[in-house]
Amino acid sequence: MNTIKRAIYPGTFDPVTVGHLDIIKRACTMFDEIIVAVADSKAKKPMFDLEQRIEMVKAATTEFPKLKVVGFDSLLVTLSDELDSNIIIRGLRAVSDFEYELQMGYANASLKEELETIYLMPSLKRAFVSSSVVRTILNFDGKINHLVTPEVLALIRKYRK
Repeated sequence: MNTIKRAIYPGTFDPVTVGHLDIIKRACTMFDEIIVAVADSKAKKPMFDLEQRIEMVKAATTEFPKLKVVGFDSLLVTLSDELDSNIIIRGLRAVSDFEYELQMGYANASLKEELETIYLMPSLKRAFVSSSVVRTILNFDGKINHLVTPEVLALIRKYRK
């Protein structure tokens, strides 16, 4: 039986950054298929709506043929059942990320024992990049072209008019 190694990379991606792409690139070397799952996350009050964030991720990831992008508004374990994947990818930039991500990984495993969470670190030069940093800079009309792809930058400009 030939099984596909499929992993889910969930997040709000508000917006998708070069740090996210660093994780995606690494994950693509390990799995047959990566599904970037964009969370609706209304509780986080994202700057961009779900459809815009999905469009940004798709625009930023055209070079990755193993990749699919979906939106979701459910528990991650429910999504993993729907997508037939028991592997979750999460990025870790700092110790503070680790504590939160470890809790979430354990919580997900308590709901679905066979669910595995794999933690990947971005490259050192991308370790400071986060969506919240990008949003903060955007709120002051600062320069973000080094933090997002040109395609994402164009979409951000379009959405913020």
